[in-house]
This record gives sequence, C-alpha cells and structure tokens, in this order.
Amino acid sequence: MAGEKILTDAQCKAAKPKQKIYYLNDGNGLRLRVSPNGSKVWLLRYRLGSKEQTVSLGSYPTISLTIARAKADEARQLVATNQDPVIAKRINRTRQASADARTFSATARDYLSHNKGDWSESHYTRNESIIRRYLFPDLARLPLDQITEEFLFAVIKKSYDKGTKESARRARALAQQVFRFGKDTHRCTVNPAKDLSDNSYFKRPATKHFEAINQDLVPALVDKLNKEGIEQKLLIQTVCGLLLVLYTGLRSGSVRSAKWSEFDLKKAIWTVPKANMKSRREHEVPLPRQAVEALKRLEALTYEGVDSFVFASKAKLGYLSENTLRKGLHRLGYKVTVHGFRSLITDVLNENGFNSDAVERQLDHSDKNQTRRAYLRSQFWEERVRMMQWFADWCGGKEESVSNVVRFEAGVRR
Repeated sequence: MAGEKILTDAQCKAAKPKQKIYYLNDGNGLRLRVSPNGSKVWLLRYRLGSKEQTVSLGSYPTISLTIARAKADEARQLVATNQDPVIAKRINRTRQASADARTFSATARDYLSHNKGDWSESHYTRNESIIRRYLFPDLARLPLDQITEEFLFAVIKKSYDKGTKESARRARALAQQVFRFGKDTHRCTVNPAKDLSDNSYFKRPATKHFEAINQDLVPALVDKLNKEGIEQKLLIQTVCGLLLVLYTGLRSGSVRSAKWSEFDLKKAIWTVPKANMKSRREHEVPLPRQAVEALKRLEALTYEGVDSFVFASKAKLGYLSENTLRKGLHRLGYKVTVHGFRSLITDVLNENGFNSDAVERQLDHSDKNQTRRAYLRSQFWEERVRMMQWFADWCGGKEESVSNVVRFEAGVRR
C-alpha cells in the first residue's frame, strides 16, 4: 500500500554498510541510504511536474525515523502547492545564515576583524577582551534588533555596579561601535548604545594621573635593575623591558611587542613599525649605550630569528603581558606606573634646558596645531641622540654637565 510505513527504528539502527550503496524504503518516496563508509542519510523522492527529484532530509541517527517522516510530510505539502523542497531548503539555509550574521557576537567579531589592520595589537587585544568579558555573556546570541536600550542599560549597569566602572564605560562605547557597524552593514536599524552615551548613571571615574617615580629615586632603581644572579628579583625580560622604557620613553605596549627585526644594535637605532605606535606612524628611536647593553643581555635568551619577540614570554600573545612591567616595579618597592617614565623624561629634560620640540618628538607626541605638526616632522635626530644618552647617564647618576652637551637646531639624521 502506498504510504505504508515499513521501516522500524531498530532496522535503521541495525543497517550495516556494504560494498555498494543500498536503500531501506519507508514508503511514499522516503528511504534511508546506507553508504559503504557507514553514513546513513534520509532521502525523499518526489515528482514536480514531469520531473522526478530527490531532497536530503538529514543524517541518521541525528534525524530519527520519526523526525524524518515529519520532514517528509512537510516536503510533500510543499510539492502539493507546486513548491520545490530543494529550493525551499536553500532559501531557509540562506535565511538562517543571514539571521546568524545579525547576532551581536557575529557582528562584534566582524567589527573587530574589520578594524584589526588599523589598530595596534595591544589596542585590538584590549577591545576584544572588553567585548568578550563584559558584553558577550548577555548579548552574544541575541539579534541586534532585539537588543533594546533598556536591556543594554541593565547589562552595562551590572558591570558598573560591581566596581569596574571604567571597563563598563568602555564596554558601552564599544557596543556603540558594534551597533554602528551593524547599521552600516545593514544588520540593524537602531543603535541603543548611542542613546546611552550621555546616561547620567554611568559617571566618569575620577581621573587618576599616572604616578611618576621621584627623580631622586631613579639611580637606586637603575642600580636594582642592573643587579644579577640571586640579587635580582625579576626575570631578565622584565628587567630589560623596564630599562628600555626608561631609556627611550616609548609606551610599554611598543616595548613589550617589539621584535628583533626592529633593532640595529650596531647603529643603535630602533625603528618601531607604525602598527605598534599610538600615532600610527613609524618612529625611529636612538638607543643610548645602556639600552644597547640591556638588549645584548637579552639577545642570547630570546633571539630565535628576526621575527622573534625581544621580550618573549609564555603569556597569551607570546610576549610580556600588560601588567608585568608594573608589577615588576612594585616588587622592587616602587609603587608607580611604567607610563610615569614618560612624565619623568619630560620633566627632567625640560628642566635641564633641552629643546622641548626634540623631547616631544622623542615621545612621539602629536601637536594639535597643523603648522607646528608639519614643522615637527623634523626628526631632531642628532639632538635626540645626545639628549637620550645624557638622560641615560643621568638615570645612573653619571650625567655630564648639560652645558657640555652639543646642541643641534632641528638636526636631521643623515
């Protein structure tokens, strides 16, 4: 009889592969195909017009006999209304893929990937971490258009009330960028995070300025960093990382992610790629003698080729993590920030009469005045070389008189 069910689940389960494909029929076009590799797939034969066709209904046992019969009935209903089940299946698959792409997690990952090439590695890592830790737990699987301002407020508020106020505020700002990306790629029509941008509940935490080390304590710090053997409390990567930040004034992110290919120790020059600079431009840095010596100490330990990390470690990114240098200072008894070294350099060099424009160029600061910014493209190279050597000597308490340092007006390296 047509439509009679002749298969049982036990028969489906017991079907063993043979040398050739064979079929177990369930009637009315539904059958289970058993392949030599052991796979079992439900197929439905149907006739649309004058042409006989076949549609796959899924694999057994993921699709049980009962579910296969139900799916077959749905397909037959489509045929009865002159619709092709194969085409309907493709349409549903496309719709599902489109729906998946409209979730917060898919949009956020696409946003991060789209901008990765324009961000420094540390900036990308920080943004990815905030999105993953503060937004994904509640928003990941939700379609963008289902996330209301009220719900997003509750998500951000939960983190804010736990005390991670600045991270919560950053999470809101990143959510705004994700929704903006979603609108630009036609995945949503509103941006609830933008509406929260001026919400008075999320107060800006009091600004904590980077604490710089007292000038009088610098020689003692350098002495501790230069200790070796059992007297040294820190790993050599941490020691040399701190010394390089101190002797160059670069941000710790640029230092930690440095590769050996960036250094010419014979010429005492460090060429930092634009991807590792906050300014997004390549930056050449003169290396004082003490910095070269620190790098040579580290070379035997971490050099594995030009593309290896100078400050290699077992951290997730393959080099020193963001907090390692700060914790190193704390372990030596200095409750200050590594970023404070930049303030130290600015204060010491300006107080001792060095060209302030050369100082700004060394630290890779950008001038908001376009005319001055064009002027400051000058490298002040020769002055920076002598200036940073003087500073490195000063750090060890051995600087020569500033009056003996030859000055160069807008010197350009040749």
